[in-house]
Amino acid sequence: MAAPNCVGACVELLATHAAEAGLASALDPAPRTHDLTALLGSNPFLMAPMAGVSDAAYRIMARAGGAGFAYTEMVSVAGIHFSGEKTWELVIPDECEPDIAVQLFGSEPSQFAEAAHAVQERLGNKLLLIDVNMACPVPKVTRKGEGSALMGDPDRAAEIVRSVAGSCDVPTTVKIRAGRTADAMVAPEFARRMVDAGAAAVAVHGRFASQFYRGESDRAVVEAVAGAVDVPVIGSGDVLSAPAAVDMVEGAGCAGAFVARGTYGNPWIFSDARALLRGEAQAQRGIVERLAAFCLHVRLLEATGAHMARARSLAGWYLRGVPNASSWRARAMACVSADDYLRLADEVALECERAGLGCD
Repeated sequence: MAAPNCVGACVELLATHAAEAGLASALDPAPRTHDLTALLGSNPFLMAPMAGVSDAAYRIMARAGGAGFAYTEMVSVAGIHFSGEKTWELVIPDECEPDIAVQLFGSEPSQFAEAAHAVQERLGNKLLLIDVNMACPVPKVTRKGEGSALMGDPDRAAEIVRSVAGSCDVPTTVKIRAGRTADAMVAPEFARRMVDAGAAAVAVHGRFASQFYRGESDRAVVEAVAGAVDVPVIGSGDVLSAPAAVDMVEGAGCAGAFVARGTYGNPWIFSDARALLRGEAQAQRGIVERLAAFCLHVRLLEATGAHMARARSLAGWYLRGVPNASSWRARAMACVSADDYLRLADEVALECERAGLGCD
């Protein structure tokens, strides 16, 4: 669905509704540098790329919640090659966004080169970096030699990095896993190959591709990669809370931390992590702020032209812990329009007020 022609709509929504949700009422301007060491030193907590989640509204919420920068979901280089407008909808940021990191996936170096050049041409100074996905474990991706399958073909992976780095003026980064299977932990050596090919930073998820998201992420893998390369390393995996994000930076020796599932219903996780990193306490937020954040997120979905069915997942995340949450989630499944979700939030607020919950 194409974004509506509403100049400044998201800017106005933030200015009007963000403060009541405990979020920033305006996004920080784009940095004047592509130096990832400097950027991560300023704010190491990043909104990770998430398939089916990382749309413009989600990125805006994360940035308002204090994320250093935010990524698109995975974008197919083949889709760009064949000029798919649906693919470009994943790439183009809202005018509210100061900058964006674009994650590409595929297997053909020539298509990566073409896509990197095209993305830079269309995004201009809003493009912060291009990340190459070498971590996705989903079979429909890996069976084409894409995503984490590239970790089994380091020569092709290195060629892809060289092709991207040679086709654009922004940093080229990679996201990897511990390896493909538990009997082959190759992440440190693989990371070195990618850095030698031109990667300016490496993000590493501490699970093997064969694990998908089962079990626990192994922080020792992240630490090993951080000790193996001389570029910034971004730790990923099980960063589900602000303390976990800080521990990824301070404990694992990473320059940054990817936050993925930890953002579900919690756009404040980034500012909370930054507060903890400064030795300050996390802010306490209650039902009123969570409902305000949900309403803002719904309005941003509408303003950016996203399909409103996405708000069903949001309702489940933001309403966790609310009395009768399961019944409210069931009600959300029947919502169709933004107004439906906003009315639902009003009803939740009214029931909480009657129960004397207030902001607790």
